[in-house]
Amino acid sequence: MKKIVLISVLSLFSISLFAQEVTFDKKNFKDNKKEFKEAEGHLKMADELMMPMPFPRYGQALSYYLKAQEFNPKSAHVNYQIGLCYLNTPQKFKALEYFQNAFQLNANLHPDIHYFLGRGFHLKMDWDKAINHYETHKGRIDSKKDLEAYMDVNKRILECQSGKQLVKNPVRVWIDNMGKQINSAYPEYGMVMTANASEIFFTSRRPGSTGDERDEFTDEYFEDVYTSNRYTSKDWTPARNVGAPINTKGHDAVVSLSPDGSKMIVYIDDKGDGNLYESLRDGDTWSKPKKLNEAICSEYHEASAWYTPDGRQLYFISERPLVKKGDPKDRDIYVATWNEEKEEWGNVERLPENINSKYDEDGIYVHPDGKTIYFSSKGHNSMGGYDVFKAVKNEDGTWSDPENLGYPINTPDHDVFFVVAANGRDAYMTSYREDGFGGNDLYKVTLLGEKKDPILSGEDMLLANATIAIRAVQIEPKVEVSGSKLMILRGVVRDDESKSPIAADIELVDNETNKVIAEFTSDSKSGRYLVSLPGGKNYGIAVKATDYLFHSENFDVKQDASYKEVELNIDLKKVNVGKSIVLKNIFFDLSKYSLRPESEIELNRLTQLLIENPGLKIEISGHTDSRGSAAFNKELSKNRAKAVVDYLVEKGIKKDRLVFAGYGMEQPIKTDAEIAKMSRRSDKEAAHQQNRRTEFKVLSK
Repeated sequence: MKKIVLISVLSLFSISLFAQEVTFDKKNFKDNKKEFKEAEGHLKMADELMMPMPFPRYGQALSYYLKAQEFNPKSAHVNYQIGLCYLNTPQKFKALEYFQNAFQLNANLHPDIHYFLGRGFHLKMDWDKAINHYETHKGRIDSKKDLEAYMDVNKRILECQSGKQLVKNPVRVWIDNMGKQINSAYPEYGMVMTANASEIFFTSRRPGSTGDERDEFTDEYFEDVYTSNRYTSKDWTPARNVGAPINTKGHDAVVSLSPDGSKMIVYIDDKGDGNLYESLRDGDTWSKPKKLNEAICSEYHEASAWYTPDGRQLYFISERPLVKKGDPKDRDIYVATWNEEKEEWGNVERLPENINSKYDEDGIYVHPDGKTIYFSSKGHNSMGGYDVFKAVKNEDGTWSDPENLGYPINTPDHDVFFVVAANGRDAYMTSYREDGFGGNDLYKVTLLGEKKDPILSGEDMLLANATIAIRAVQIEPKVEVSGSKLMILRGVVRDDESKSPIAADIELVDNETNKVIAEFTSDSKSGRYLVSLPGGKNYGIAVKATDYLFHSENFDVKQDASYKEVELNIDLKKVNVGKSIVLKNIFFDLSKYSLRPESEIELNRLTQLLIENPGLKIEISGHTDSRGSAAFNKELSKNRAKAVVDYLVEKGIKKDRLVFAGYGMEQPIKTDAEIAKMSRRSDKEAAHQQNRRTEFKVLSK
C-alpha cells in the first residue's frame, strides 16, 4: 500500500512539475543564452508564418514551432500553436497531445482551448470526452453575440453523436493500401478511373513534378497528374507523370475521367477562383486542356465534376450563390446537360435539398450505372468533416435520401474522393492512415455487403408413417453481396485482315425507344473502347468507320442482372466484294416476317451505307435455326429478307442494287452436332439465336 501511495504522489508531483508553465523569456534561461536566442528565433519565425495574411502557413510554421518546443517543452503558447498546426495538416491526430500540454500548463491561455480539446478527442473518436469539452466551450459562448460559433459547436456535438452510432455498426469492408507502385512518401489523392478500374489517374505532390517547385504557402511540391494501369496483369504499373500538356509548371489536379478514359477534366487554379478544363485523348496523347463554358465555370469556385456514362450530363460542385450575388454560398452539387445543337453545356440545375445540405458538398462521383451518385458532405449525419454518402435517382427523377457509407469508410476527418468500380464491389479512396507511406495515400476498399447469416441446421422430425426419425436439413437462404446491375462491354476495334487498330464511331441505341442514347469513339492508336450498359434496357450497338462495313451487336441487359464484364474485339470488314455482315438489330416477331419498329435504326444505317457507296450491290439473306420444317423455314427466311429489301426500296435505294434470298436452315453458324454437345440449355439457345439472323453480302461495288 505504501508503494502505491508513493507512486501516486510521484505521479502527481511529475504532473505538477510539468504544469508549471515556462514562458519564452530570457530571464528563465540565463544559463542557456545561446540556445535560447536560437529557439526564440524559431518561435518568431513560426509566429510570423501563422499571421492570417494572406493565410496561415501551417506546414512551414510547424517545423519552427517543433524546434522551439524541443528547447522549451513547457511553453503553453508553443504547444497550443503546434496543436493548431497539426489540426490543419493531414496529421490532425497529433494535435490532441499538444492541446492537452497547453491546457495543463495554462488552462486560461486561450478562451477556445476546450473547443480544440474537443476537436482532438473528436478526431480520436473519444466521443464522450469530445462532447464534454464541446459543452464546456458552448457554455462560454454568448449566442447573441457570436451565433456562428454557437452553431458550429452544436454541429460538432451532433457529429460526435452520429459517430457514436455509426461506429457501433461498422460496415463490412477491407481497406488496403494500393502499394508502393502508386503511393509515395508524399501526398497522393483524388484518384479517378475508367469504369472497369483498369486505368487510373491521380494527383500527387511528389518530387520530380513538371515545375519541380514547392508551393510557398504549404512548402509542398506543386501538384501533378500521374497515371497507372493494369491492362496486362493484375498488378498496377509503376505510377508515371502524364507530362505536358496536362501538367504545367503550376498546380495541375485531375478531377474526372469519362468511363472509357477518352476525356479528362482537370482543375486549374486560375486567377484565384479555380475552374474546370477538359482534355481529350488520342492514344497516349492528351490535348491541351480547354476551359469548360460559362454554364460550368462561373465567377465562383468549381472544384469537382463527373461525367454520366452516356456523356450527356455533367455533375459538378460549385460555390455559386443560390439566387443572386450576395446570397450565402457554400459548395453544392449541380448538373448540366449537353446541348447537341449548340455543342455546349447548358440547362444547369441544382440538385434538390435532400441531397444538398446547408453545409458543403464535394467530391461528386457518378457510378457507371448512371443513376447512383457518391459524394462527400459536411452535412446530413456526418461524423466529422466530410463524410461519403450515396444516393440513387429514382425512375420519376426524384432522389433517395443520402445514405452515410458508415465507419470505417468514414472517419471524424475529411473523407473525400470516393469512387466505385462498375462491379459495385471495388472502391477507392484517399486517406491518411498510420500505416501509409506518408501524407495522404490511395486505398482500395472492398465492399463486402451485409453480413451473411451462418448456415443453420434445423432438424425436423418427419414421422410420416415412419418408425425411424428422418432428418431434414434446412439451409438458410444466402445473403448476397449486392453488385451493380450493369454490363461493361470492352475490347478493341480492328481491321478484319491486318488486325491494326481503327478509330471507329460507336453508337449506343435504346431499341425500345429507337433513340441513340450515347456516342463514343474507339482510341485511334490502340483501338480500345469501353461502353457501360446499365440494366433494364435492350441495347443496339453499331460500330462504324469510313470505307468499312458497319458492325452491329445486340445486348438485352435485364433489370436484375448482376454485374458482368464482356470482352468483345470487333473486326471491321472493308467494303469489298464477297464481304458479309450479320445485321444483329433487325427484329421480327416469332414465326412472322413483318419488321418490328426497333429495327428502324439498323435499317437506316444500312440505307446510309448504300447512299454513301452508290456503286454497291448487295444481297440480303434470311436464315433460321433447324427447329421447324425445312419448307416453312425456307419460306419464312425468304420473306424476311424481302421485307428488308422492300424497306430499302421505300427509302429510295434502287431495286436493281438489291437481291434477296432465303436459306432457311441451310447455312448455320452452329451445326446441330455442335449444339448437341453443349451441356447448358442457355448455351444451346444462344447457338440457335446465332443461326436465326439476317445478313447482307457485297455482290459488286
